[in-house]
Amino acid sequence: MWRFLGQRFLQMVITLFLFQAATYFLIDAQPGDIADLLTLDPNIPPNERERLRAELGLDRPPVERFFKYIGNFYRGDLGVSFQEYPKPVIDIIEERLPRTLVLFLSANLVSFWVGFVSGKILAWRRGGWIEYTSTIAGVTLYTVFLPWFGLMMIWLFAVTLDLFPAGKFLSPINWLTAPVNANYIFIRMTISAFIALLIAFIGTLLSNRLEPRHRLGARLVSFIVPLAGLVYYWQTSEFGALAWDITSHLILPILTLTLYAYAGTMLITRTSMLETLREDFIFTARAKGLPEKVVRDKHAARTALLPVWTGLIFSLPAALGGGIITETIFSWPGIGLAYLQAAVVEDIPVVMGILTIIGILTLISHLIADIGYAFLDPRIRYH
Repeated sequence: MWRFLGQRFLQMVITLFLFQAATYFLIDAQPGDIADLLTLDPNIPPNERERLRAELGLDRPPVERFFKYIGNFYRGDLGVSFQEYPKPVIDIIEERLPRTLVLFLSANLVSFWVGFVSGKILAWRRGGWIEYTSTIAGVTLYTVFLPWFGLMMIWLFAVTLDLFPAGKFLSPINWLTAPVNANYIFIRMTISAFIALLIAFIGTLLSNRLEPRHRLGARLVSFIVPLAGLVYYWQTSEFGALAWDITSHLILPILTLTLYAYAGTMLITRTSMLETLREDFIFTARAKGLPEKVVRDKHAARTALLPVWTGLIFSLPAALGGGIITETIFSWPGIGLAYLQAAVVEDIPVVMGILTIIGILTLISHLIADIGYAFLDPRIRYH
């Protein structure tokens, strides 16, 4: 295992370097002078513009700038933004990245769990009207045009029913007299939600050791208690109203992404489950007299989980780049919207920083997927 991890780490470093080189030179090859695209006052004299160009390193050859960038990158310095000079790129990423991760992680995890459970049940009980209806609904959601779907969700829930805000990260009027900034509240919300989720996960694992007739009640308790504790914590907090303001803006984009991602997970699980049910080891398990639930959950569903696991892991880094559409529709100030705004004005340090983060997360996702295969499939072992 350690030899495998060492080889993969070396491959990741080489791949990341090649990715950074290709990305940097492709961006740098765009026509025009970057210094002329900066948000500068047109009345600034030419000598001041030249000083700024030299300070940002724009007067050096591309190869020299690239290797200087690589050296600074491995020291933790991603440079400064051309558009928001002299704001460091790392500050922009630290501000925007948690918002995108929370948005897409929440949607992907919920859609994964609901889609996997419903997909395996539909495949196990195929042939009924529920399966046909669910399959048609899944295909419809899977093939829907995401920008149109997002706008329809805004029209229905924000405009017509007036249940949630139409977009943005928060309502500015609610934060005029706030003693803290929005990121402080958002990080606290993320940490408290993670703790509640961890408690629920541990409770679910422990419930598997109970007798079957007690498992459902234990799982409900392990879910309700952390949720109630989370709600009570923020209701009694002095920042409860501010936390709800952010949460209300978060619900609609999460709901949209969950419905959109659920369809793919459900269809993949159903198809994979149907193929697994034809395998010889399923017939052997039934011939041994094992209960149907054991055959479904511990034999068929575990094998059918492999392609679903791959899709889930690879969807997380892809969400950072693919989130441009969603974040633009809902005006969500995440990493995708920052990437789009930086690309429009050729803000190379910000674009490179965001693409590098996406590349790193993609490589880590490949590693996590490979390690997960060893736990999910007993036929796979790494030496």
